[in-house]
Amino acid sequence: MSTHVDPEARRKGARGGPGNSKEVGADRKEKTQGRLATLLIIPTMIVLAIVILYPVINAIIMSLEQDEGLDPVTGTFVAGGFAGFANYIHWLFQQCQSASGETVSCPPGTLGAQFWSATGVTFFFTVVTVFFETILGFWMALIMARTFRGRSVLRAAVLVPWAIPTAVTAKLWFFIFAFDGIANTLFNTSILWTGSEGPARTAIIIADIWKTTPFMALLILAGLQMIPSDIYEAAKVDGASAWQRFRLITLPLVKPALMVAILFRTLDALRMYDLPAIMTGGANGTTTLSILVVNQIRIGFNSAAALSTITFLIIFIVAFIFVRFLGANAVESASGGAKGKLK
Repeated sequence: MSTHVDPEARRKGARGGPGNSKEVGADRKEKTQGRLATLLIIPTMIVLAIVILYPVINAIIMSLEQDEGLDPVTGTFVAGGFAGFANYIHWLFQQCQSASGETVSCPPGTLGAQFWSATGVTFFFTVVTVFFETILGFWMALIMARTFRGRSVLRAAVLVPWAIPTAVTAKLWFFIFAFDGIANTLFNTSILWTGSEGPARTAIIIADIWKTTPFMALLILAGLQMIPSDIYEAAKVDGASAWQRFRLITLPLVKPALMVAILFRTLDALRMYDLPAIMTGGANGTTTLSILVVNQIRIGFNSAAALSTITFLIIFIVAFIFVRFLGANAVESASGGAKGKLK
């Protein structure tokens, strides 16, 4: 006995089957969870807008206004007013107003003439310190990732320099690099570390490396601990040397954590203030952008707001380059490695 099933009825039955109802229920559940997540995130976004977005917008508005002071033409006190991009032109092109009201190049030694030199000093400190801190931090992380007696004590001891407040660290190294301090006594030298450009920069770099290398080591260590140990065991069985295991396994798999560590440290170094301000007072070629902002605040808030905005844009561009290019490559390599494991 044969039964005839209408193809249209068969298609309707397939569309209305129990499997399809499960998919519809999963979609509804996912949409509900998405709406709930949005509702939970909204309060946080409002708080972040108040804490972060409002000060940035307020600083931009202030930067477009003129500082209060004496008018060089009339000699009377003026209460400011709209200045447009005059404050930005003052910093970027290092232009100042003379006593007669004319626009001239800022005289050497004035704050307006130090913008590009401070920018160069800031990037110099950033590149040098981040480079050495990455290498030393990676080396420390590789040691702390091993299993040995006293590993917990070592990890705790390594984090001590990072836990010390930066102002305390700066004062500590200020005494170490004093003329009659430990550095000159230990190496039997008579260097005036804060008296010239080279020694002053070297002292700041050493102090910053001592303090912040544990931070790099901690982030890199977190990435190393995410690598499965069986990968190294399989590589040893295949005859891979220690250098091959480091180059072909450790570096590719730790790259995402390494990029995050370098990004965080770079953004922090671009805002360097405490160490040079306390150790040298910004003298002898150690004035960073943050020191220049603080010095300008004592003269005029609006011009300092323009300089702060420029500093913010510089840091934002650097962060964008890291996330857009270096960060994207790290994500692609991680996803590629995951796909390889699935195969």
